[in-house]
Amino acid sequence: MNYYTMNLALNAIAKSESKDLSKLCNAIAGIWENATDINWVGVYILDEQNDVLYVGPFQGKIACANIKMNDGVCGKSVYEDRVIRVQDVHEFEGHIACDSASESEIVIPLKKDGKLWGVLDIDSPKKGRFTQEDEDELVKIAKVLEKCLI
Repeated sequence: MNYYTMNLALNAIAKSESKDLSKLCNAIAGIWENATDINWVGVYILDEQNDVLYVGPFQGKIACANIKMNDGVCGKSVYEDRVIRVQDVHEFEGHIACDSASESEIVIPLKKDGKLWGVLDIDSPKKGRFTQEDEDELVKIAKVLEKCLI
């Protein structure tokens, strides 16, 4: 992935005069446009009252609409409030397969005003796609993305 270009694009979007929803949609499109070997990128938004994540802006195939807290990689990431990088989704207990082509996944918690807001979810059709370097860079990207949250 071209993290330098991605970071520049997302910072420009975050500083734009657009409404927050437009910023968030464009930020996800910016990640999609600058990423390699991914088949889905988007956010899931936390609904604390119902202990569920619901799909927000994304790029890729039709997504799972709702994910229960602690279910799948996204739900577990929110429940544990930590980044989860999965090299082989078929080995992740409870993985939710929204796209059968996905082989690896990384999920990064997003916060707004210091409070858990949801997650950035990125899937790849390649096993082992996400490295520690990817994780480190995507955590930085997530910090920029947090400036665009609705």
